[in-house]
Amino acid sequence: MAPVVVALLMFLVGAGVVGGGYWLATWAPGAMTKRKIDQRLGELSMPLEMAPAAESQLVKSRVTGVLPALDRLAGQTSFGGTLAALVEQAGLRMGVSTVLLLAVGSALLGGLLLSALMRASWGLLPGAIAGFSVPFVVIVRMRTRRLRKFEEQFPDALDLLSRAIRAGHAFTTSMGMVADEASDPIGAEFKKTFDEQNFGLPLKDALANMAERVPLIDVRFFVTAVLIQRETGGNLSEILDNLSHVVRERFKILRQVRVYTAHGRLTGYVLMGLPAALAIALTFINPEHMALLFNERMGRLMILAAIVMQTVGYFWIQKVVKIEV
Repeated sequence: MAPVVVALLMFLVGAGVVGGGYWLATWAPGAMTKRKIDQRLGELSMPLEMAPAAESQLVKSRVTGVLPALDRLAGQTSFGGTLAALVEQAGLRMGVSTVLLLAVGSALLGGLLLSALMRASWGLLPGAIAGFSVPFVVIVRMRTRRLRKFEEQFPDALDLLSRAIRAGHAFTTSMGMVADEASDPIGAEFKKTFDEQNFGLPLKDALANMAERVPLIDVRFFVTAVLIQRETGGNLSEILDNLSHVVRERFKILRQVRVYTAHGRLTGYVLMGLPAALAIALTFINPEHMALLFNERMGRLMILAAIVMQTVGYFWIQKVVKIEV
């Protein structure tokens, strides 16, 4: 009797999991959509006397980490300001204290893993240094990817702005249309700029903040062109069309350059990764042979010299194949 009961319970649990998963998959999207609609309707039906407080809160809100005191302390230093700007440009919703705590935890984990792998206490320091740098490398990588995506979407946003202005909309209204129609990251950045000028900040300052948040030369061209047109006059839609054409042509040249320099970049990756991969493989294949490098003083100096030369060579190759367009 007991096996039958166990089998029946397992069947009921499995059926419940499958049924619950199906119900969640079919109900959750509709519920999330309804929640967004209700939230939007609630914002539109907000009493007038509550609107200024909500707008002020929206403009002044800042993302804080798990330790607000550390965020305030880091905000008073140049390092904290630079790190906060990198996090914002990467599109992450976290504070400086969260990044620092992640770096400390990664440093502890990296030091312990490397010392356990090498079976030597001297691996704590290089492992900790490598682990501490991981969150910052990830943030810089995400920032680069987000800025590259913004740059690819920017010509389409300029075309949308130009068409909206040609249709009779004001420039600020056209920015709101781009914020609503475009996807992240360009929609989010235009939304911030639109909200800033909509809540009372001069358009010149709002555009300057956008150029500071998105440090791309195309954005600086766009901001400069708009500000000059507002002071001297001219056909803004035609200016935006020309700027969009220039950005697209620059992208064509940039892609050609990446094709021509692909061999050099691949060479840099291989030269950087091959010695480390070979050392790890030989450590598992013949530990006694590789132990001389880690146990002898001359071996450790050779490892350090190899790491320094590999790093210098990698950055040298990256400098050679990097061509500004």
